[in-house]
Amino acid sequence: MNNVTSGVIAKASHRKKIHDWIVVIILIMLLIAAFTISANTGTIRLSPMELFKTLLGQGTPQQELILFEFRLPRMVISILIGAGLAVSGCIMQGVSRNGLADPGILGINAGAGLMVMLFVLLFPSMQTTNSLFLLPGLALIGSGAAAILIYALSYKKGEGISPTRLLLSGIGVAAGISAAMIIMTLKLTPESYTFVANWLAGSIWGSNWKFVMALLPWLIILLPFAYYKANVMNVLNLGDQTASGLGTPIERERILLLAAAVGLASSSVSVSGGIGFVGLVAPHLARKLVGPKHKMLLVTSALVGALLVLVADTITRSLPLQKEIPTGLIVAIIGAPYFLYLLSRSKG
Repeated sequence: MNNVTSGVIAKASHRKKIHDWIVVIILIMLLIAAFTISANTGTIRLSPMELFKTLLGQGTPQQELILFEFRLPRMVISILIGAGLAVSGCIMQGVSRNGLADPGILGINAGAGLMVMLFVLLFPSMQTTNSLFLLPGLALIGSGAAAILIYALSYKKGEGISPTRLLLSGIGVAAGISAAMIIMTLKLTPESYTFVANWLAGSIWGSNWKFVMALLPWLIILLPFAYYKANVMNVLNLGDQTASGLGTPIERERILLLAAAVGLASSSVSVSGGIGFVGLVAPHLARKLVGPKHKMLLVTSALVGALLVLVADTITRSLPLQKEIPTGLIVAIIGAPYFLYLLSRSKG
């Protein structure tokens, strides 16, 4: 009987792995399709064959200029920040055991935005200098400070982190930081105010290869680290008492994971602006596709987040408007109703 049961479990596990990999392959194919459509979005069209030839260096000078200098950097940044924000949200939801956790909702993005605004206020010529490489570090300081404050407010000795306190503390800190940022806008020049307004709305303002290089090192380090800690997040989801009984140093692992989540979120928003809801929507959609185990959940979340932001950015560039609307508004149109839906179903 035990052998029969073990065989059934093994077959079910094998089918689950096949299903999960099929989901990943489908998402990769959708991402490639969205990439092709995005590269062909604009005044000058590039057919799939022209796109392929240009990527191989066989396009015309005009096609290479359009693709490599204007479209491709922005598309790569959209993919990177989508993956970074999605994995950040996935980590936060896993560590806090709160399905409503998200870098934007919990005030992490607001902390990063405060430091970016301070930098713009003190150094208004930032976009024309190499100082843009300081932005991820500055955003990390701001979001890290916000995360420490939120953690301190939501933690209670003997109980750990309460999901309700975490959510409410994050919303309160985000509201306070937003109020401070509104006051600071009164001292900005018109040019700096326009930049900050677009940043807060989630405009992908960093659209050249320098911004890609400023963002890429953070993701190269933190995304593999998050995947490496997938089993730890699985254990933490069992509850503090069970995780402690299994020998997991709960507080140390929680701090390390939150630091990784903060680093991913802050580096992403430093070049993308205050794009919200990606870290909320992508992990939930991924969880419906592959389940709660974090090894596949993190990979699927990254792909869903990258696809979401790339599609949203493509939509903003294809709308027949005189002025391009921020990508964050399109994401918010999708994310805000979904957040309200999740909030209505939340029991905590």
